[in-house]
Amino acid sequence: MKSPMSRDGYDRLVAELQRLKEERPRLSRAIGIAREHGDLRENAEYHAAKDRQGLVEARINQLEEVIAIAEIIDPATLGGTRVQFGARVTVVDGESGQRSEFTVVGEHESDAARGHISFKSPIARALIGKIVGDIVEVTTPRGDRELEVLIVRF
Repeated sequence: MKSPMSRDGYDRLVAELQRLKEERPRLSRAIGIAREHGDLRENAEYHAAKDRQGLVEARINQLEEVIAIAEIIDPATLGGTRVQFGARVTVVDGESGQRSEFTVVGEHESDAARGHISFKSPIARALIGKIVGDIVEVTTPRGDRELEVLIVRF
C-alpha cells in the first residue's frame, strides 16, 4: 500500500537515512574502542554506544520501510477549490476567532510546529473535501472546535 508524501518530506527522510547510514562506521569504531577498556558490565561508554547503535538501526529500518511505500505527490500539480493532500488551508476558529494555517501532508512528514498536519489527523480528516466557506466540527485533544475554511491554495 502506497503512502502519499510531498517531495520535500521524501527528500528529508532520504537525507536522514543517508546520515544515519554514515553514522554506522563511527558507532562500530566507538564500540570497538569501548570494548578495549575492559569489563563490559561496567563500561558506560560501551553501553551508550550499543544503545545508540540499536536506536540508529531501528530508525534506519523504519525509514527504509516508509521510503519504500512513499508515493510522491507534487502539490504544484494539484489545484482546485477543495481541501486535499498538499493543500495549504487557512481556517478560523468559530469560538476564539483565531486564524490557523495548515498544510495537509503525509503521516511521516507531519510537523505541528511548521503547520504541517498529517492527512490522517482529526483536523485534516475533517477538512478534506471542504471548500471555502464550509464549516467543520472537529474533536481535538483541546476539545471540540468549529473551524471555517477561509483559504485553500496549492
